[in-house]
Amino acid sequence: MATVGTITVENEIGRIPATMKAAVYRGINDVRLEEVAVPEIGPGEMLVRVHTCGICGTDLKKISTGSHSAPRIFGHETSGVVAKVGAGVRKYAVADRVMVFHHIPCRECYYCRHRTFAQCATYKKVGCTAGFEPSGGGFSEYVRVMDWIVEKGTVRIPDDVSFEQASFVEPANTCIKGIETLRLEPGETVLVMGQGPIGMILAMLAKRAGASVVTSDLYPERLTMSRSFGLSQTIDASNSDVGKTVREMTEGRGADAVILAVGGSGLIRPAMDAARPGGRILLFAQTTRGEVTIDPAAVCVDEKTLLGSYSASVDLQEESVRFVMNREMDLERLISHRFRLEQSVEALELAAHPRRDSMKIAIQPGSAWDSGTRVMA
Repeated sequence: MATVGTITVENEIGRIPATMKAAVYRGINDVRLEEVAVPEIGPGEMLVRVHTCGICGTDLKKISTGSHSAPRIFGHETSGVVAKVGAGVRKYAVADRVMVFHHIPCRECYYCRHRTFAQCATYKKVGCTAGFEPSGGGFSEYVRVMDWIVEKGTVRIPDDVSFEQASFVEPANTCIKGIETLRLEPGETVLVMGQGPIGMILAMLAKRAGASVVTSDLYPERLTMSRSFGLSQTIDASNSDVGKTVREMTEGRGADAVILAVGGSGLIRPAMDAARPGGRILLFAQTTRGEVTIDPAAVCVDEKTLLGSYSASVDLQEESVRFVMNREMDLERLISHRFRLEQSVEALELAAHPRRDSMKIAIQPGSAWDSGTRVMA
């Protein structure tokens, strides 16, 4: 059947309802499962039925700090199926399997000309929503994808790639950007502090760049997974001095580069101490503003360089798609827990308070229409 301004097709996805379930942020540490209206779309836009949406640390930060006004629907590591297309959409059709970025820069402003895309005003304007102020929207059944994201930030998923694997394209992009920021040289020793899902991707990408990679974490279970990916040099931070151990491994110098893939500021000083004189330290997970004490002589006298990397780069979009879709890393293995949308509050709680057995937490609104997906009982 057809409607004015949009094209709608009934197929195996089913008729689009008027309302849907969503995990709605209502205030600090207050997320509720609610019934909300399915978003309307306009010309050039698409409606995507969400299959899988990974929970990102930035989602958790926004929920726990109240940095964003309420109500909102978060979630941006989104993959699913096109359910409706607006007038003028030619690149995609109903039933296409896609993943969507939620940020795409203008590529014309001062920041874009200097390739600092995350600071672009257009980039900061979120292009995916499930209602309320646009905030990603992946923690819902349907998400509206706005026209500039349809045109420049949507990726078709190959038939032999799962929704779960595809949901890692955006986080993989952020990690590739971080590795590019470090400008690694083959043979350098890189210490990756933290072996959560992002830390593990960063470690694999550093290895891919030719570095000798050392990983550390407080949870031995995560180091066991690191080794299963071929990251054989590991340090159990629960019973070892990471900086001392790295210096012992590098003739007393320290690592050429250190990647801090753990949130908070308490490990910035240890990360700097683990780097050799003249080394680089990449802050990757420090997204909460505040003050921190560092040793200024480590920067001046020891000539250590502090670097930062945040969010994705449009210049790396094709590379991140190839990395994920070609399965250079089996990213599905990083998902330890899968929750139905009805369990989203529980999912967010687990992601905010990780356990020894938890890695990537995924919310899967589409599990009801894909019997092949494993979800929490």
